[in-house]
Amino acid sequence: QVQLVESGGGLVQPGGSLRLSCAASGFTLDNYAIGWFRQAPGKEREGVSYITRSAGFTFYAGSVKGRFTASRDNAKNMVYLQMNSLKPEDTGVYYCAARTSSSGNSYFADKSYDYWGQGTQVTVSS
Repeated sequence: QVQLVESGGGLVQPGGSLRLSCAASGFTLDNYAIGWFRQAPGKEREGVSYITRSAGFTFYAGSVKGRFTASRDNAKNMVYLQMNSLKPEDTGVYYCAARTSSSGNSYFADKSYDYWGQGTQVTVSS
């Protein structure tokens, strides 16, 4: 069964850190680029970070650049999102998604992704 499972979310105070994990099963993750997305209550889902298959290139949304870092361990079939200096506006459900090819789409084009995880909740609050 093809599956992506996120973990590592939780409640953290402003300025704190969390590390999200995305585990793949049923397929080999090193054939896929990975996008991290988030959705805050009442808002549309937005792209947060993008990492290529070999991790040779990463891209971040302006709102998280310099605070979030995506990485991956293809040997373990895992992708990570390290989130530092968290702010209340980072609150939301975080999803990882996998795609084999961009097909000319932008990094955060939802329709270009083949698989999605179920999401993990991140709450930043004092």
